[in-house]
Amino acid sequence: MSSASALNFGSRLWKQSALRRVTQQSRFLSAGGTAGFDKVGVIGLGLMGHGVCQVAAQSGVHSSVVAFEPEQQYLDKGKDRIEKSIAKLVSKGKLTQENADKTLGSITFTTDMNALADTDFIVEAVIENMDLKRDLYTGLGTTCDAKTIFASNTSSLSIGEMAQFSGRTDRFVGVHFFNPVQLMKLVEVIRTPETDPAVFERAYNWVNDIGKVAVSCGDTPGFIVNRLLVPSIMQAMLMVDRADASVKDIDISMQLGAGHPMGPLHLADYIGLDTCYFIVQGWVDKYPNEPAFVLPKCLKAKVDAGDLGRKTGKGFYNWEGDKRGDPVA
Repeated sequence: MSSASALNFGSRLWKQSALRRVTQQSRFLSAGGTAGFDKVGVIGLGLMGHGVCQVAAQSGVHSSVVAFEPEQQYLDKGKDRIEKSIAKLVSKGKLTQENADKTLGSITFTTDMNALADTDFIVEAVIENMDLKRDLYTGLGTTCDAKTIFASNTSSLSIGEMAQFSGRTDRFVGVHFFNPVQLMKLVEVIRTPETDPAVFERAYNWVNDIGKVAVSCGDTPGFIVNRLLVPSIMQAMLMVDRADASVKDIDISMQLGAGHPMGPLHLADYIGLDTCYFIVQGWVDKYPNEPAFVLPKCLKAKVDAGDLGRKTGKGFYNWEGDKRGDPVA
């Protein structure tokens, strides 16, 4: 889960506003949109991928969306998520039954990678494991037509490194969506020095075609949002290390002083302290001379103890399900 996503997810007002805008995404436009992508593929139907698949299909700008998972059980889970999400929109009057049927009818669910061969554009949303992505892109590079553009939804890995695996560095971009994909408007579109400018423009236009707001960024660690947000969370933890202020006072200060919907330590618990650790450890290892990338002692101690935040019931705060309790003594 993207850290910036959790921050915005915590704002009820923003969620309500974003939900109203989902209705606007369900318009049915001419096939291909301004990007000219008639047939698109989505690899991975987990937390992020199923949302990307739904939004792409719901936009109506594609004649077909190919949803790929290598194992049937994960394909079925992803399909079920999409069907339930669309049914919820229909029940709330946010989507007509006719457009719901068109959306689902435009998606081809498959475990056969060859079904992606003639797609115009593929969004990869598998887990953040570079070895897995290496194998995936090596296979895609030989399976897909030369015209196919590849895009990774990674939130923390190098776009340029993945592009090398694909064998088509000029036709590779990043498209970083935020969770929940159906509601969050922002998508960071990432280019490398090798990305063909025309390819980048088509990817950028595609994001707008499907009803999102595109921003452009180079292949820098964390891109825009996480590059700014994650180090700020680490600074809050360093304050805890130094006993500068309490967990409660740090979070209240950022809520009332900076207008954040939740404080940085609350947010870290919500994201998962292991996820925070994984992101920053990767940055520290790869960019040891970058002073913004540091691992606070309190973060490492909590991860080592298995206190990962909301998901384990204890982190900087005590948790009961999604309900946050008092700070841990």
